[in-house]
Amino acid sequence: MKSFFHELIITAVLALVVFFALRFTIDTVIIVGISMEPSFHSEQRILISKVTYRIHEPERGDVIVFRPTNSEKGEFIKRIIALPNDTVEVKDDAVYVNGTRLTEPYINNTPSYHLSKQKIPAGNYFVLGDNRNQSNDSHNGWVVPRQNIVGKAWLSIWPPPEWGLVPEYSLHEQLASIVDTYMAKCYLLYNM
Repeated sequence: MKSFFHELIITAVLALVVFFALRFTIDTVIIVGISMEPSFHSEQRILISKVTYRIHEPERGDVIVFRPTNSEKGEFIKRIIALPNDTVEVKDDAVYVNGTRLTEPYINNTPSYHLSKQKIPAGNYFVLGDNRNQSNDSHNGWVVPRQNIVGKAWLSIWPPPEWGLVPEYSLHEQLASIVDTYMAKCYLLYNM
């Protein structure tokens, strides 16, 4: 009988250790609203990594979950567009970071608004929803302080057709696609 209680206590302790380790490293978020369509849909569930940004700093293109600084409750999910000390501008139906137009395969539609060129303050991030014209995001005059970032979107877990890793789009990939498109057009013009 003593052996049974000993094993029961060990099992309970291990279960608690695993539980707290998981709560410290990952969390589940339910998407609310349409601001991240087509990448994420309302009621979709994703896992976020809470440890990613303890290892390295957030990067352009990362989808993050954060606590808003204004009076709104809950957490937001948006895509990082500009890092601290970057400049960002929205004009001619496109987003420009540090003067370079982004190619954004993840957006629902091009932005129908204009945002004058601005420098992102140190320790803050400029975020936009993928559904550019239906999103409460940094184009409304606010940025995300580093300490408000909860984690990085990592894995879609519900509904089953949406299972899988969250796609990443680094600034390098977005700029490379611009160069590739330009080179293809030059090639076509040259060979006509």
